[in-house]
Amino acid sequence: MTTPRIAATTTLALSALLLAACGSEDSPARGQSTSSSQAFGAREVQEAESRLVATYDGGVMVIDGESLEVVDTFELDGFTRVNPAGDGRHVLVSAGNAFRILDTGAWSIDHGDHQHHYVGEPALTDLEFEADHPGHVVRHAGATVLFSDGSGRIEIFESDHLAEGRPVTEVVMADQPHHGVAVQLENDELLVTLGDETTRTGAKVLDAERTEIARNEDCPGVHGEAVADDETIVVGCENGVLVYRDGAFTKIASPDPYGRIGNQAGSDESTVVLGDYKVDPDAELERPERVSLIDTATNTLRLVDLGVSYTFRSLARGPEGEALVLGTDGAIHVIDPVTAQVTSTIPVIDAWTEPQDWQQPRPAIVVDGDTAYVTDPAAGELHAVDLAGGTVAASAPLPQIPNELTGAKG
Repeated sequence: MTTPRIAATTTLALSALLLAACGSEDSPARGQSTSSSQAFGAREVQEAESRLVATYDGGVMVIDGESLEVVDTFELDGFTRVNPAGDGRHVLVSAGNAFRILDTGAWSIDHGDHQHHYVGEPALTDLEFEADHPGHVVRHAGATVLFSDGSGRIEIFESDHLAEGRPVTEVVMADQPHHGVAVQLENDELLVTLGDETTRTGAKVLDAERTEIARNEDCPGVHGEAVADDETIVVGCENGVLVYRDGAFTKIASPDPYGRIGNQAGSDESTVVLGDYKVDPDAELERPERVSLIDTATNTLRLVDLGVSYTFRSLARGPEGEALVLGTDGAIHVIDPVTAQVTSTIPVIDAWTEPQDWQQPRPAIVVDGDTAYVTDPAAGELHAVDLAGGTVAASAPLPQIPNELTGAKG
């Protein structure tokens, strides 16, 4: 594995000096994180603890992954979104015109032959990254990449550096502002989507020196990304997907003239990417019942008919790479990505209906290890599902109606 471009120096101090020397010292990150192993009464514990973060109308709540109890809440105005920051500890909260850093208060430090585990009080830190309409957050190859839809600004930093305060960042600009996404690879290449405020057309790739080396504009409505085994990147289109691997793009077409794949879930354990699949370009709200499986090893696309609809928060991957879809029947549908067969269904919550407004709460699924967490906004509950046993292991009420859900470990 190569070292991510922004982590090539050995210390933050040296990185900062080098960044200043090349004229990039104006990082939009503001404030200093209070995240350190000595902060807010942190203590060492024997076992690693997991934390979840759920949004609600008026803020975010940090939840213990074992007891499902709410550890703390933080008030925020407006619609918020949450994404793992990539270090297993922090979460990026999209609020207003910034990505804000939330410290979940639980983390582990790898010392080679052993790990130390810490737990403390969560904190909504002072550290934030200015962004005109904060959009997608992508974590890969030790780097975290932030995309600002309103400006086309792409900001990259070493994920693990968040614990030390303000990280050194690299800034790259998209060709034009658009609702886009960017992914940094292990060899420091950067994939960036192409588009403007009204049209999105494809993607390009920049090398480590940020010179363009590949481009494909046969991807109308490009949206979303996923990384599969062998560091293969898939982005969705309205007529299939683009696959980038080893310096070249490959187009995999949908079996329908309009076959939109806009949300994907990848796994390092599988060459297959799970995607949604919509076929009605004129629908105000399409409720699809088929999902797509994109095999990046054979460059083929298969559809699986679930017989039940789902939403963009329904897609996840299990610990062995199995494809998971939370259906509107309230069950997790487990799909073997190799055979494209539904191998089991796990009942979790009551049947539900997707709301018309995409910002309104609907059930969401997040996986951490062998556990899938599922929210039930209608009942105001959170459930922990044992994927190996196929049963609901624990359930708990929440003090607020949950909307988005994420885990610090991704």
